[in-house]
Amino acid sequence: MAKGEGAEQYSSASLLNKSVSSDSVKLPRKHEHRNRLSICNKICYAIGGAPYQITGSALGFFLQLYLLEVAQLDPFYASIILFVGRAWDAVTDPTVGFLISRSPWTRFGRMMPWILLSTPLAVTSYFLIWYIPPFEDGKVIWCIFFYCIFQTLQTCFHVPYSALTMFITSEQKERDSATAYRMTVEVLGSLLGTAIQGQIVGMAHAPCLPGPGEIVADPTNYSAFVSQNESDHSISLHHTRTAYMIASAVICSLYILCAVVLFCGVREHEATGIRSKPMPFLQGIKMVMGYGPYAKLVMGFLFTSLAFMLLEGNFALFCTSTLGFRNNFQNILLVIMLSATLAIPFWQWFLTRFGKKTAAFVGSLSAIPFVILVVCMKSNLIIIYVVSCASGVAVAAAFLLPWSMLPDVVDDFQVQNPNSTGHEAIFYSFYVFFTKFASGISLGVSTLSLDFAGYITSGCSQPEEVDLTLKLLVSAVPVVLIFIGLGILYTYPINEERRQGNRKILQEMRDEEDSETDSTEVAEMI
Repeated sequence: MAKGEGAEQYSSASLLNKSVSSDSVKLPRKHEHRNRLSICNKICYAIGGAPYQITGSALGFFLQLYLLEVAQLDPFYASIILFVGRAWDAVTDPTVGFLISRSPWTRFGRMMPWILLSTPLAVTSYFLIWYIPPFEDGKVIWCIFFYCIFQTLQTCFHVPYSALTMFITSEQKERDSATAYRMTVEVLGSLLGTAIQGQIVGMAHAPCLPGPGEIVADPTNYSAFVSQNESDHSISLHHTRTAYMIASAVICSLYILCAVVLFCGVREHEATGIRSKPMPFLQGIKMVMGYGPYAKLVMGFLFTSLAFMLLEGNFALFCTSTLGFRNNFQNILLVIMLSATLAIPFWQWFLTRFGKKTAAFVGSLSAIPFVILVVCMKSNLIIIYVVSCASGVAVAAAFLLPWSMLPDVVDDFQVQNPNSTGHEAIFYSFYVFFTKFASGISLGVSTLSLDFAGYITSGCSQPEEVDLTLKLLVSAVPVVLIFIGLGILYTYPINEERRQGNRKILQEMRDEEDSETDSTEVAEMI
């Protein structure tokens, strides 16, 4: 009996010793195999990110033009709609994130119910944004209400979708791979949204109306000319409104299709290994917002992002009103987004070869010559296409680099504060919050400035003050914002050497945690 006990003890001790050399290797392989995602899983997950980008590009490029030219709202009211909608969108992000963190786990997971339940309501509200109600007095309230409702419901889709990365697998490599698929599809989604909205709407243009100072060819028949023009305008305006509704219906169909693909192709798993006692939320916010590298990165990209948001929000109106390309503006926008899509791999290579900070400077500065050129030259469609193609390269850098550099700040924070965990969501959500809020202010102020300049709704030509204002909004102001942002980024302390050092330290920390986890699993097996 004693001999048997000794043999049993020896066997257990031998197994425990082998776990250091053998089981610590085998167990992670089994664990990795169980959590590996198929290519189909990754594609289905990536497709779930398309609705946010499709609707975002359509609203970003065309909503201001729609409110002024199709809904025929006063620029003052259009500015209120744009500001309130973007500001409300910024506020809903942390609110929805808080509610999701308190939601219970279901048989579909924690994130999937939010995605599924918000989808039908989101597409309904999105469609109603582009619908002009039959009553005249309540159009402003109608637009504000459904714009804010859609932003809320889209947040209920996108925030849990963004957090879903942590619940589809526990393997970091698989998460990184799924994120790469997602970024590719999101860039294609932006291109698709611009193409659908632009090409459908571009086929139905309402003719412009002559301003009070414009000369009619036959002054003796002026009243008949005005009557006929207004009649044609009324008919064509109806066609234009119908085109916007058709475009929104197509986008809504894609929204639903992407949500269905995401639900059918991805399975949510309950996360393991989460700390049971995270730092209180308000204390975490104070620590994160007071972290120097994060504050400099956010403020720097806040100014550069505002520059490109001003371009995005006003470029369609600039093409139609100032350059006179009413029948080509949708193709110009498509060229910009197509160029940006094709330039993503180049910037990915560039930041790997020369560093992310260098890429941020080169990418932002590369936009300056073209935004200056576009307002200084005469209206030439071929040159505009060339400039748009080159500008798309800079847009790609603005799209990619902030999301590429934010993880470096999170890693640096973890190295500096190894005992403080669970702040990743705060880093990302507050960057999104500041960006959305600032974009609301920029769009609201820019549209309001058009009102002060004397913008004429559906006018064949605009006063010189309006043309000057649009030139400032797409050229001078973005250039100033880019220089301010780059001045702040110059003080950003995380260079390539520090980034690589942080990566090694974090890898060592993860290896130690994995070793402890494997030893615990072996002890439980024994």
